[in-house]
Amino acid sequence: METERRALTGWGRTAPSVANVVRATADELTADDGLSKVIDARGAIARGLGRSYGDPAQNGGGTVIELQPGAHPIRLDADAAIAHVDAGVSLDVLLREIVPQGFFVPVTPGTRFVTVGGAVASDIHGKGHHADGSFGAHVTRMGMLLADGSRRSITAQSDPELWWATIGGMGLTGLITDVSFHVIPVETRHFVVETRRIPNFDELVEAMEASDLEYRYSVAWIDLVATGKSLGRSVLSMGNHASLEQLRELDPKAATTPLDFDPRVFPDVPNGVPNVLIRPSVRAFNELWYRKTPKHHRGTESITQFFHPLDMVGQWTRLYGSRGFLQYQFVVPFEAVDTMRTIVARIAEEGHASFLAVLKRLGAESGGMLSFPKPGWTLTLDLPAGVDGLGALLSELDELVLGVGGRHYLAKDAFATPQVVRTGYPLLDEWKTIRRANDPDGIWASDQARRLDLL
Repeated sequence: METERRALTGWGRTAPSVANVVRATADELTADDGLSKVIDARGAIARGLGRSYGDPAQNGGGTVIELQPGAHPIRLDADAAIAHVDAGVSLDVLLREIVPQGFFVPVTPGTRFVTVGGAVASDIHGKGHHADGSFGAHVTRMGMLLADGSRRSITAQSDPELWWATIGGMGLTGLITDVSFHVIPVETRHFVVETRRIPNFDELVEAMEASDLEYRYSVAWIDLVATGKSLGRSVLSMGNHASLEQLRELDPKAATTPLDFDPRVFPDVPNGVPNVLIRPSVRAFNELWYRKTPKHHRGTESITQFFHPLDMVGQWTRLYGSRGFLQYQFVVPFEAVDTMRTIVARIAEEGHASFLAVLKRLGAESGGMLSFPKPGWTLTLDLPAGVDGLGALLSELDELVLGVGGRHYLAKDAFATPQVVRTGYPLLDEWKTIRRANDPDGIWASDQARRLDLL
């Protein structure tokens, strides 16, 4: 095991705190009572690649565990289409292993630089939630290191309470050591993608409602600076996995190596860059992005192009300057689409520049007690931290979201209050009871858990 005292932030680079960071394998933590040796009075929390935007993977004054993969971290059962993966393995490493063998992950968010353990703890979702649900819906078994130092292999049948408290439980029920889950057979690494330019919010809603049955994946980039008749203008992308026959028709050159997967990553954005994502530059970018998109286009895109375009730019969050940024994500029920329209209008009126804003449709809940996705519309927006009036705007949006039965995503949160979480997650008290039964001394703890009264 290696230990280093280090200042940590989330991906938004706000609210730093200092912790003892331990790099260890699951075997090291269980041998010779290893877990108790690295935990002090402030407890411990697991940390993957630090891509949660706020503070769920921080533990100021305590321990943060960066779980390292073991000797054989990926075991693929191709016949059953199930992957058995150590929790510290990233989706990037996993995809490089399984795509050439003709498989794809069941769910990916907008970055492949998240760990499998983090995917379960946050119950991640992506562009295909309306069709495939969240990551937890595909998990068949988990290995866990519990607060008493014991290791346990659990399923939804063997230990349903701990199972559903852990999926989406933000790492607060135990350390996930390994995960078994279904993977998707694919013929190519490409997608057949239809892209449409949509002039306003109402037409966007109609187009997205109509696309659910035809497309497995769907997402809309939405311009949150535009107002008036252009309110909610968007670029809608919808896609399905490309068969080899489709790829040969649409992109014969790519069809010669249909399953090669070795995505490029360009150099990091340097430290010290001033915040360039202010309203004038965002307005100009949004105008260019919208206008350059064809009114209607059908073609192919690779995994990186379709799912992870920002992964091509190392440390892209530095474009927000030294103060960092917040990412704010919520969901409202489908029947509350008028509330979503009101929220889009309020953001545009207020003038806070959001460079990355996406709208998606979510499907059925996974069953995780603190899992975010539920049937409805989800909007994700990023906002530079420290902007005057930002707190007041987000508090107003909180009221609108909660007033129609919506909730906020804990993996993106850097702003919520205990009351916001309690209102949005009706199973919170039941989850706390299960957590405390498995961790009576509060071993598992994070900055977010203390801030939101989750312990």
